[in-house]
Amino acid sequence: MFEILEKRMLAESIWLMRISAPRVARAALPGQFVIVRADQGGERIPLTIADYDAAEGSVTIVIQTIGLSTRKICALGVGESLADFAGPLGRPSDFVTMPLDELRSRRWLFVAGGVGAAPVYPQVKWLSEHGVRCDVIIGAKTRDMLIYTDLMRQAAECLHIATDDGSEGFHGMVTALMKELIETRGEHYDECVAIGPMIMMKFVTMTARSYSLPTTVSLNALMVDGTGMCGACRVSVGGRMLFTCVDGPEFDGYEVDFDEAMRRQAMYRTHERNALEKHKCNCYGE
Repeated sequence: MFEILEKRMLAESIWLMRISAPRVARAALPGQFVIVRADQGGERIPLTIADYDAAEGSVTIVIQTIGLSTRKICALGVGESLADFAGPLGRPSDFVTMPLDELRSRRWLFVAGGVGAAPVYPQVKWLSEHGVRCDVIIGAKTRDMLIYTDLMRQAAECLHIATDDGSEGFHGMVTALMKELIETRGEHYDECVAIGPMIMMKFVTMTARSYSLPTTVSLNALMVDGTGMCGACRVSVGGRMLFTCVDGPEFDGYEVDFDEAMRRQAMYRTHERNALEKHKCNCYGE
């Protein structure tokens, strides 16, 4: 059993949990994910690792309560335990194997949308610890939905915030802020990483492509089983059919068929609504 060491709400429907999982913590690298089950009969939920501490033996996850299973997980409190916490799974971010001299010669731009700020953080933290310059854009609909801003300020060279309603930072979409940074402020970047809603990653990739800026995207939201057995996370990348959970979750954004990925992502929404209606579960426990 995997004890919950910390639990707190970051924003409406978004929870942080720090889990005791020493083996996972010792092996984890940026970009990887874990499979979580609330109880023995629970659904397998793939969640990207939001932080890890090998010395403490803890792994941090961030969960948005969308369906029945995520609400069951978030109903658990500090001192209670998850039935399963398997990982780390998936391929780590490519940069962890790059020579340090090459890494340090590049400037990175990370673009995080909503809950995507959580999996961006361990990547920016790792790069910062290795002397690599990173700028970060965090976007949200409104300031109340922003997460990880304090931690990101500590790790990034510069943090930029964009809100759709202008309640904090830049008033507009993250893509408009990208253009502002590159065209108006004269910033130069060598690599871009985008993590967030599928539609956001599509348009970030399109914007980056107009500047010939190589872009990596994380398709973790497509995963269901997390082992390649169910086939639900199939995605077309460069004309090839790949599995997000075993071949990713990170891919070259230029090569991803985002329209196909969004259609696939929408396949299970009706099942989730029916499950919630059937169980009528109140899973917002403190």
